[in-house]
Amino acid sequence: MAPVAASAQPLKLKKGPGGTVSIGVRSSTSLFNDGHAGAPGLGVGGQMRVRVSDRVNTNWFYDYLSGSAGDKVYRADQHIGWSVLFYVLKAREERRLFQPYVLAGHCFDHTRQRATADPDNNAERWSSAVQAGIGTHVNITDRWDASLVSQYMVHLGTDVHAEEHGDEVHFYKEKGAGLEGHLLVHLSFNYKLFDAW
Repeated sequence: MAPVAASAQPLKLKKGPGGTVSIGVRSSTSLFNDGHAGAPGLGVGGQMRVRVSDRVNTNWFYDYLSGSAGDKVYRADQHIGWSVLFYVLKAREERRLFQPYVLAGHCFDHTRQRATADPDNNAERWSSAVQAGIGTHVNITDRWDASLVSQYMVHLGTDVHAEEHGDEVHFYKEKGAGLEGHLLVHLSFNYKLFDAW
């Protein structure tokens, strides 16, 4: 009943869509993990948006993803960062059903890999990353939207990878930045709290 009551309250804009603050939850899929042959990483997260103008929005997020990085290796990633969204279509008074945008941003990334048979055999690293992509909001009501985003994330700093030799798993850390990273797809549901200015 709470979502119905919340969506029943119209959002009062002071001047335009600039200044709206929203919160949301999201699911994430990593379609490949740094070139590993493991299964796609799946995860959940949360986000907050602060729209600075009619055409520019900011997104502050946290994601937790997990999956396999090989037959005998489990991988978990955490991303905390921000993105800038630029709306390609001009804002207008009536609500637009689809609102496409391009985005770019930065995040801090923590990765831990461990052998599934021996959790004490593991490796981890902190790094930063940059991401860019495209997305769209699907405006369900004045307050609720669903958003679909596809973005590519490139890691800057050390990389952790595993090599499997029979029953043994060995982890290695390598410095440097490459073009390998994550192709991420996010589906989120967001609620506009208020218009700050």
